[in-house]
Amino acid sequence: MLRGMRAYDPLQWKRMVGAFAPLIYRWCIRAGARPDDAPDIVQEVFRVVAARIDDFNKTSDGSFHGWLLMITRNKLGDTFRRSKSEPTAIGGSDFLNRVHLIPDERSDPLVSANDGLADIYQGILALIGEEFSEKTWQAFWLTAVEGRYPADVAQELGMSVNSVYLAKGRVLRRLREEIEPPPGRGAKP
Repeated sequence: MLRGMRAYDPLQWKRMVGAFAPLIYRWCIRAGARPDDAPDIVQEVFRVVAARIDDFNKTSDGSFHGWLLMITRNKLGDTFRRSKSEPTAIGGSDFLNRVHLIPDERSDPLVSANDGLADIYQGILALIGEEFSEKTWQAFWLTAVEGRYPADVAQELGMSVNSVYLAKGRVLRRLREEIEPPPGRGAKP
């Protein structure tokens, strides 16, 4: 996905936005952004990502997820500073208190490196699902997501057990390709 985004491939950008926008929106709401401000903040985050995608380097900057969180925090700070001049609601807080509400993935048990990953994976799976035959997708879904035994799935779908394992492997490999670039391709030269 990163390669495609760096090449400004509209499909890859659409995939990234579809996968990460709900997570960024949730971070905004958790941090205390008003629901009517959150979509604008999400849009600002993606504007920064578009401007700086070539600067992202997984090996030195950490995960893409962490990079998005950092950008989101900065955009939330901008929003909170601007709204400071607006009247605050009863029980409102100042900028510093709001910043403390923003989850820190390193120390907050509610936000970890895996926060939102299920949502991201589901978004990406929805996008790549159409690349596979119905039977391949069902074999993957029933074994990987629902946790059913390959032998039971093979019997239900009229496939060999080996074919079920191969189908699951193909979808998982495709998912990994979308999530992280192959070794040597994600880092800047």
